[in-house]
Amino acid sequence: MRSRTPDPLCAEAVELARAAAEEAAHPHPLGDYLGVVAEGDRLVTHLFGSEEPGYPGWRWGVTVARAARARYVTVDEVALTPGPEALLAPDWVPWNERLRPGDLGPGDLLPTAPDDARLEPGFMGDAPEAEPAERGTVADVAAELGLGRPRVLSPLGRTEAAERWEENFGARTPTAQAAPASCVSCGFLMPMAGALRQAFGVCGNEFSPADGRVVSLGFGCGGHSEAAVVPQPQPPAPPVIDHMGADPL
Repeated sequence: MRSRTPDPLCAEAVELARAAAEEAAHPHPLGDYLGVVAEGDRLVTHLFGSEEPGYPGWRWGVTVARAARARYVTVDEVALTPGPEALLAPDWVPWNERLRPGDLGPGDLLPTAPDDARLEPGFMGDAPEAEPAERGTVADVAAELGLGRPRVLSPLGRTEAAERWEENFGARTPTAQAAPASCVSCGFLMPMAGALRQAFGVCGNEFSPADGRVVSLGFGCGGHSEAAVVPQPQPPAPPVIDHMGADPL
């Protein structure tokens, strides 16, 4: 257990600690003496300010100690340590928590954890007790329905996807608020399959900002197929002729 009271002999060894700190800090000068910290029985650390470039708020710590009943104090360790206001690197974050949409590039692999809450086991039509012909038929139907995958979206995965799509191309976006009508009545909307088909579709209008994207049925844009007003091309303005000017020639 660390003693709260510094050992008197160790606490008095400031000059010994200073000499060790100056040697470690060379060629940079040593800062002011900042105090002493008790580390344990007959074990203290003397702190000195650091003038090291690139280390604002850091300090040199020199730990000194003495043996039981010994009168001589020796240097145990010298280290550059961060102070309360030191500039430190941020805490390390695992790679899978640092990923953001768009980070995955060509050739990159993103393994999915076996217990990923966004996924759940899918249906596999390969029951060993079935006849070969029956297994083939079941597998074909399952593949046609999209059920032949080892894992599919879980309710959590579908909810998170719906929230992202609604945020990007939903009814509350500025584009939808200014649209003449919503996507539910647009001829460019391509229906989706699956559990989210009643709320989302895919835009097929090349001039829409959502072309090729999943959109909420409540979304809309100026490219709606039934927009009431079709903009007409405006004729160019007539040239302005200066009849009062003089020909320099």
